Amino acid sequence: MKIYPKMNKSNTGLLVIDIVNGCAHQDCEDPKIDVTFSKIREMIPNLIDFVDNYRKKVNNSLFYINLTPWTKEYLPKNIQELYTDPKADYYSDDETGFSEKFYQIKPNKEDIVITKNTYDCFTDTELEKILKDKNIQYLVVTGVFTEGCVLSTIVNGFSRGFNFVILKDLIESMDGKKRQEISKSLKEYVFPFLYGKTITSKEFLSDWK
Repeated sequence: MKIYPKMNKSNTGLLVIDIVNGCAHQDCEDPKIDVTFSKIREMIPNLIDFVDNYRKKVNNSLFYINLTPWTKEYLPKNIQELYTDPKADYYSDDETGFSEKFYQIKPNKEDIVITKNTYDCFTDTELEKILKDKNIQYLVVTGVFTEGCVLSTIVNGFSRGFNFVILKDLIESMDGKKRQEISKSLKEYVFPFLYGKTITSKEFLSDWK
């Protein structure tokens, strides 16, 4: 194994982070504040293909991450306090549950769905316990947003002792120029030097017999 010498089919898991309507669907966009998701929608078919190949070549340890309703009553106090600043306020006004539903992806029965109420996947969830029960040490990361929930999950998970493989072509952010610049910088200059092997999905699959 070229990626990590000790990485194998039994100790590896795949994270699919926040591929939900609220982070991808055109109906959840707000162009007035530069919140659009076309680059995410372009990425998702490749992510779906990758998941199929991952099941065939690696294993069925897949973790799909979704969200509680992104409204005040569900979110922790530090986010509530942050959102008192109008510039930071990102509460959802969707009361239908549409925003939290997966977008174009469908977990299998054996997959594990983790629902979170903050940015990273480890805080206030069962993820770490499940990973340790399954003896999973290496996490392959896909999803959105690069500079938000993906970044915070990697930072927290790395601090808890997990190893990461970050698939740079299957991690995406909003369309805005600044967001895209930050996403690119994280993939090129931050992730590979601080948090994990940062490669393409094709490179990842080629390393598995």
